[in-house]
Amino acid sequence: MADNLTEARALVRRARDEIDSSANHFVDLLEAGQIPSERLRRLAGEQYSILASDRRSFALLAARFPEPPAGPVFLGLATGEGEAAGLLTTFATALGWGEEDLRAYEPHPGAQAYPAYLAQQAVFGTCGGVALAMLANLDEWGSYCRRIATALADKYGLPEESVGFFRFFAESPPGFADEATATVAQGLGMGDDPGHALRAARMLHAYETDFWNSLAAGL
Repeated sequence: MADNLTEARALVRRARDEIDSSANHFVDLLEAGQIPSERLRRLAGEQYSILASDRRSFALLAARFPEPPAGPVFLGLATGEGEAAGLLTTFATALGWGEEDLRAYEPHPGAQAYPAYLAQQAVFGTCGGVALAMLANLDEWGSYCRRIATALADKYGLPEESVGFFRFFAESPPGFADEATATVAQGLGMGDDPGHALRAARMLHAYETDFWNSLAAGL
């Protein structure tokens, strides 16, 4: 297990190094106060679909890989998606949208490629590959959420309770990085292919980039 954990840590570093962190035009415009209200509601609508899909994906992963640390890690992620759903509703309310508006929103394909890929990995992927993909993209996603929360408060005048969704994801839960790294090591011990795990990390990042590009399209 010790050798697997050492390899897992090296794999996490390599995955982060391989990810091409490109500029986020949507967040840049948000910080400049140049995102129209229609596009903010679109952000809420897209996230509404993503949360529902990701919650099921993580629950399926927890069922497929119930042994610790993988099972608790994926179950914790599924629980977190459920908690975030309530916070997203508060954000949408601040934009003039209710639950019916969120349910009626028609998602854009480019913005939904991320949860579609995660759902594919939940069915066909490995526990180590998914854990690596989440870890490799965690810091970037968190930094975007911190910037968005600050911009919504400073540039758009939203109260703190309305940006709780983004505050929630701005920081990972205590101990998550260590447990997720241990899950990568668990997967390696079960024979997960490190190359395939790295590919999952790159693919998930590419689809997250597509999400932001979709939101920024035409602005």
